[in-house]
Amino acid sequence: MGETFFTSKDAAKITGCTLRQLQYWREKGVIVPMVSATGTGRSVYYSRSELVELAVMVYLLSVGLTFESASGVLQQLREIEPNFAEENSKRRLMLIFDTSEGMLKLMDFERESAIAFLNQGLPVIPVWLYGIHQRIKL
Repeated sequence: MGETFFTSKDAAKITGCTLRQLQYWREKGVIVPMVSATGTGRSVYYSRSELVELAVMVYLLSVGLTFESASGVLQQLREIEPNFAEENSKRRLMLIFDTSEGMLKLMDFERESAIAFLNQGLPVIPVWLYGIHQRIKL
């Protein structure tokens, strides 16, 4: 059985982002779907794994990250968990501000570490892949 693809309109509806966001993220090279130039005009199709990436961006923006920060975190996620878009991916991560590097950093969620960061007055943002997958159940 082949992979299922979704139109931009379907992708926006499933993930909760706007068509304009999809276009912007595509133009910026953050999430680049397959584009078909056949027929009348260009058709854009998103795979299920790209829907997960879109859902990650929507989540990161919803917790207050800027576009630049969210796209950087998505890139980190691709590097530390290459299979995060697979439906059985249930890794629990947290996003913290690494003061030594001056940047947001993804790391495995550990309750004690999260509490220690919070006690220092630093934000901790949970990034639970299972929850993101649940948002786009097809």
